[in-house]
This record gives sequence, structure tokens and C-alpha cells, in this order.
Amino acid sequence: MKTSTLLAAAFCGVAAVEGAVLWDGRFNDFTSSADLNKWSWANQVGPYQYYIHGSGTVNRYINLSPDYKNPNDTVSKQGARFTLDSTAYWNGQTMRRIELIPQTKAAINRGKVFYHFSISRRDSNAPSVNKEHQICFFESHFTELKYGWISGEQGAANPALQWMTNQRTQWKLSEWKANVWHNFAYEIDFSGNRVGLWYSEGGADLKQVVAPVGGVSTSSNGQDWHLGVLELPRSGYPNTNEDYYFSGVFIEDGAITTKIGGPGEFFWV
Repeated sequence: MKTSTLLAAAFCGVAAVEGAVLWDGRFNDFTSSADLNKWSWANQVGPYQYYIHGSGTVNRYINLSPDYKNPNDTVSKQGARFTLDSTAYWNGQTMRRIELIPQTKAAINRGKVFYHFSISRRDSNAPSVNKEHQICFFESHFTELKYGWISGEQGAANPALQWMTNQRTQWKLSEWKANVWHNFAYEIDFSGNRVGLWYSEGGADLKQVVAPVGGVSTSSNGQDWHLGVLELPRSGYPNTNEDYYFSGVFIEDGAITTKIGGPGEFFWV
């Protein structure tokens, strides 16, 4: 056996110990965001369901580029910029939103799994600190990130990025600063109704920052995790364009992969 073959086998063995990718949303096979249009209810192809968006063309809301990914992630070829603009209203709702849903038959809603993603923002088109933003959430909101002023809070603004279970804060950054990549993994035990959080900044390996919290209503049909953002309207605070950057999106089971970006493509080929 050649040395290169032995090395490949060794690497695969390490990846197998770390975890098995159940679903890959890292945009590596996309030519552009227009590829999202290939999906429909009648033609369910690709890694994402694309239907929660405004009335404009896809490039108003999602664009792909190597400049939009965590530069420390060597597995992802590109990242995605999600944009809320004046047309980002879905299905007649008053909330601005742009979200993607995993398209898969894999068991991403059973047993213990890890939902990975990295997120960043910039000074240009910065998300408002005066409105509630629900980010990377499940339909029942049993776990999610939130940013900005949360409905019912005192004051006018909140610069914190918070992680919640059952809409209660379990962990937060006091300020979501521009040009910093934040890496997350939701540790979800669907059988045990427990959720924990892994986190790191930049290129550092993930570390558990919240041990699994019990009593969480971990309910999912496998098609209701929303990668993206929903912004609640607030009287007196007009809308402005907002950009959110995502990369390194995948779901795995087994032991968690702590390296940013996750296992390479060789893992499941």
C-alpha cells in the first residue's frame, strides 16, 4: 500500500472517531446562490429547502463567496451572506426573515447530534441592537441564538449575542463585535431532552461552554431547523439593510468534531 493511501486511511480513522456527518450544508458544491432555486416542493434536491424569503430574486437575500467564510475554516470553500432588506418579508408576515432548512432524510432529529455553524457580522449593514433577532432556531424555539433588544426588556438596545433554551438565556457574549467569527455547536440529545453548547472564537477548537441543560422540549421533525435570521418589528425603529455571514454548517452524530469547519469531504466519500 502506498504511503499516501496509508495516510488517507489514518485520517479517515481519526475523523470516524470524531463524528459522522449526517448532513452537509457547507455550500462547497454550490456555483452560486442561484443553485438554491433548483429546490422546490416538487423537486426536493440539494442540501437546502429554500422557501422562506421575500419577493425578490435569490441574490437579494443570499450570496456566496470565499470572502464570506471563516478564514480559519479550511474545509469550507465559501460562506454565505444573508441579507435582510426592504423586501425580505415572507408570506405576508410583518417580520423580516431569510432562512434555509436542511433538506435531508438523515436522522438529524434523533439521538444525540451536534448542529455546527459559524457566524459573523461586519460594520457595514450591521444588525440592529434595537430589535430582536432570532438566529439559527428550531420552529419551537427550544434552542436558538438571539441578538439585539429582546421583546419585553427594559431599555432601548442590547448589544449581546445570547444562546437560549426554551427562550431562557443560558450563555451570552456581552457584545457581538464586528469582524469576529463565532463558532457554535448545539449539542442536542433528542431522546434525553437535553441541550448543551460548544463555542470558540476565530480558529480555536470548540469547547463546551454549557453542559447539557435538562427539561428542554427537544421536538423536531427533521425539517424545522432554520439557518438564518428572523427579525421582529419594533415601533419607532425603522428597518435598515442587515447582513449576516455563515459558514461551516453541518450536522454530525457520534463524538463532536472540535476542529473548525469539521471533517473534510474525504470522510463520507
